[in-house]
Amino acid sequence: MPEPMTRRTFLGAVAAAGAATCLPALAAPPSQRLIVGRRTIEVLGKSAEVYGVTDGNGRSGLLLEPGERFSVALENTLREATTVHWHGMTPAPELDGIAETGYVAPLAAGEVRNFDFVPRSGTHWMHSHHGLQEQSLLTAPLIVREADGLDAQEVTLLLNDFSFRDPAEILAGLTGEAGMDHGGGGMAGMDHGSTAPMDHSAMAGMDLNDVEYDAFLANDRTLEDPEVIRTERNGRVRLRIINGASATAFWIDLDGREATVLAVDGNPVQPLTGSRFPLAQAQRLDLLVEVPSGAVVPVFARREGDVARSGIILAAPGAGVTKYAGATELAEAPVDMSLEQRLVAAAPLSSRPIDHQLMVMLGGAMTPYVWTLNDKIWQQRQKLEVKSGQRVALGFMNHSMMAHPMHLHGHHFQVTEVNGARIAGAMRDTVLVPPNGTVTVEFDADNPGRWLYHCHNLYHMMAGMMSELVYV
Repeated sequence: MPEPMTRRTFLGAVAAAGAATCLPALAAPPSQRLIVGRRTIEVLGKSAEVYGVTDGNGRSGLLLEPGERFSVALENTLREATTVHWHGMTPAPELDGIAETGYVAPLAAGEVRNFDFVPRSGTHWMHSHHGLQEQSLLTAPLIVREADGLDAQEVTLLLNDFSFRDPAEILAGLTGEAGMDHGGGGMAGMDHGSTAPMDHSAMAGMDLNDVEYDAFLANDRTLEDPEVIRTERNGRVRLRIINGASATAFWIDLDGREATVLAVDGNPVQPLTGSRFPLAQAQRLDLLVEVPSGAVVPVFARREGDVARSGIILAAPGAGVTKYAGATELAEAPVDMSLEQRLVAAAPLSSRPIDHQLMVMLGGAMTPYVWTLNDKIWQQRQKLEVKSGQRVALGFMNHSMMAHPMHLHGHHFQVTEVNGARIAGAMRDTVLVPPNGTVTVEFDADNPGRWLYHCHNLYHMMAGMMSELVYV
């Protein structure tokens, strides 16, 4: 007669069965902690309460070593819900840090949520995808160091646009009717004389700069009191620049000093040199900068179509640093495709035929302030469909008078055509589509799920310019 089952024999049987079938062990606890909270910074001599994302040591964002997993407990200490999108990462869709596609709810006040995946190396960033929190500086770097053996000091520069106004007030001013406040509209604050370095005619017919800001920040500071970074290691600096601005594109200007482009959007490119580089919203740029003994290299971020600038200072040990004005005499040119057309991916897509072609029309105008994808706003969106394993060509045709930085979640793509000209361009996750221009990107459909794609001008996105790419 079999022995009666007791609690002890039952537990023993479960343990034996588990060992026999190699049941997986419990998941290891997260190795990193990120905290979403509020903080106070000083801008133009005034205190401002903003958001932030800090690690367990109070530092902004997250730095991972080569080969390290993204193993993070994200804690929301706000009194409101939030989401944090890991921009540039390509995890499973439920780990993308957004709520719009329905996989997960927003992170509630006081909630802790774990994320675990293999990250992509390179310069990336994190930001809220909930309401207008990104405008209130819920942004931070997300750096995964490369195993490339480059011997250089690492410096990260996060750019933001800043207003003392409530972001909801800004959006209401843009979308309102009577008494609409565009912050001066598309051409506000511009010097209507000549621009540097392009002729003023380059701006003709374009709309620039939806919002007029109080300041432009480089690592939370203005040029009134910039961050000065003393160089080391023979003056070689890997400068990781992140445009975390909500509605502002910049020219990165090294004041005549040349630098070498190493990567864009975290993806290596064949090196090329220059002293001025366009950087649209959400894009990243890695530069190798040489700072000789006794030298000072200002790294300016000049707002397109405006005289305003921000930046940091790279200075050799002991070198004297002069004060730089927060505005120039001449307005900067619009950000253009001059760099994009020169970039060549160091690790391009494999060569294979296109299986599926998609086209998206970008539309909208400043008045009324509605921005569309294929003539639809988010609430009436027309989804793009792909099948797993396809090589997809995705074309963007801009029918508006504003440039749009288009971001696709969950994938990186290669830029293969700009205004009808074929290129073997960079691998990216965000590409600028110029006014009345066209851009084609190609990618492999290798991450099944539902994925957002949208303009990374926050106000364009909130006014309708977002949709989905779905696997069927």
